[in-house]
Amino acid sequence: MSEPIASLRALRKTYFKPDGSVLVDALRGVDLDIPKGQYLAIMGASGSGKSTLMNLLGCLDTPTSGSYTLEGIDVATLPDEELSAIRGRKIGFVFQAFNLISELDIVENVCVPLLYQGIPRPVRRQRALEALDQVGLGDRTTHRPRELSGGQQQRVAVARALVTKPAIVLADEPTGNLDSTTERSLLNLFDELHDDGMTMIIVTHEPTLAERCERIIRLKDGSIDTDEPGGKAR
Repeated sequence: MSEPIASLRALRKTYFKPDGSVLVDALRGVDLDIPKGQYLAIMGASGSGKSTLMNLLGCLDTPTSGSYTLEGIDVATLPDEELSAIRGRKIGFVFQAFNLISELDIVENVCVPLLYQGIPRPVRRQRALEALDQVGLGDRTTHRPRELSGGQQQRVAVARALVTKPAIVLADEPTGNLDSTTERSLLNLFDELHDDGMTMIIVTHEPTLAERCERIIRLKDGSIDTDEPGGKAR
């Protein structure tokens, strides 16, 4: 097994009431290694800790205790500014709602993460064009989001996730707004990205989507309930 790109040890996340008493133990000491290049599904019922784990893996939040090492950096205790910088460089996000900016064309949308990193405009544009080519939209660069289908908009969102050349692509219910044909097309794209060596983490409640992955983690009451091979590993 290859070296873990992400390693979690005794990871806990507790939410407290204003009086300091415990509201909920969302994660209760999770240990998890994610090898570089793995295609991982995270599943679980509402309240299982699935969204909390996604937020921690995506550096959107910090744990109450425990460690999270991402490409050799313990990000669990970083201050907000440093955590934000790590998130911008190392995590590519794909959301169910696309989150595209309607006033911008798709090249400009894909450029947005690079703008925050201070990368010069010509380099931003070139990398955005490369990412759009990678997702099969190199011929639609002058279009705005409203001129594209839902599946094409989600591909723009994937290109935006890829443009920073992240360590991990983290997708949260990425097929939730897509019809079955468009869903298959997007999942074929995810397969291609994984085959090219990208580490993919999919947070989903859809068993058919999870079965496309190499590994399936199921959470229950803030802990890992099962850890088993997905269809791609069999």
